[in-house]
Amino acid sequence: QLCKSASLQFRKEKIMSGFRSLALPQSVLLSAMDRKNNSSKRVMATSSEEKVYDLAYFLKGALAGGICCAVTHGALCPVDVVKTRIQLDPVTFNRGLIGGFKQIIEAEGMKGLATGLGPTVVGYFIQGWFKFGGVEFFKIQFAKNLGDEKAWNNKTAIYLASSAMAEFIADIFLCPLEATRIRLVSQPTFASGLISGAGRLMAEEGILRGFYSGFGPILMKQIPYTMAKFAVQGEAADRIAASMGKTQADLTGG
Repeated sequence: QLCKSASLQFRKEKIMSGFRSLALPQSVLLSAMDRKNNSSKRVMATSSEEKVYDLAYFLKGALAGGICCAVTHGALCPVDVVKTRIQLDPVTFNRGLIGGFKQIIEAEGMKGLATGLGPTVVGYFIQGWFKFGGVEFFKIQFAKNLGDEKAWNNKTAIYLASSAMAEFIADIFLCPLEATRIRLVSQPTFASGLISGAGRLMAEEGILRGFYSGFGPILMKQIPYTMAKFAVQGEAADRIAASMGKTQADLTGG
C-alpha cells in the first residue's frame, strides 16, 4: 500500500511538472486526478464483487430482511392493534393511543394486544424476505446491464426502481396475511389464530375477495414507503462515508 501511494504521488508530481507554465492552479488539477483515481477504484471494486453475487448472497439478504421485518413488526403488534381498532371503531376507541391500550386491556386483558401476532410475524417475515432479497437482486441486475459508470451515475434511480419492483412482489405474499390480521383484530371472535382465521376467510369469501380486496391500498402504502426508504438510506450512507473521506466500499470491505 505504501509503495502504491508513493508511486501515485510520484506520478502526480511528474505530471504536474508539465503544467507549471499554465495559469490553472495545481490544486484544481490534483483534485481532478484524485476524482479520476477514485472513480477507477470504484469500478474495480464493483467488478471484483460480481463474483460473490451468487445464490447464497441473495438468500442471506432475504433471510436477514425477513428476520428484521418479523421482529420489528411483531414487537409493534400492540400499537398496530390499537391503531386498527381506532380506525375501525373511532366512536368507541376515542381516547388516543394510551387510552386505547387501557381500553383493550380492560376489555380483553393483555392478550388482546397480541391479537393478530401470528399473521403479523409470518406475513412480514415473508414480505421482508422478498423485499430485501428482491432489492439486492434487481439492483445488481440493473448494475450489470447498465455497466459500472452508468450504474453509479444513476444509483438513486436504481434504488427507486429496484425497491418498487421488490415491494410489489412482496405485497402479493403479504396481502393475504394482512387481511387475516385485520379480520382477527376487528373481530376477535372470528378465529383463534392464523391458520383457522385464514381458512375461515378463504372459505367464506374466497381467495380474491377475502385475501386481495385490499391489495390496491397496500400497494399505495408500501411501495412509496419502500422506495423512499432505500433511496434515502443509500444517499445517507454515501454522505456519511464521504464525510469521513471514504466510500461505502472502504467501510464494508468491498
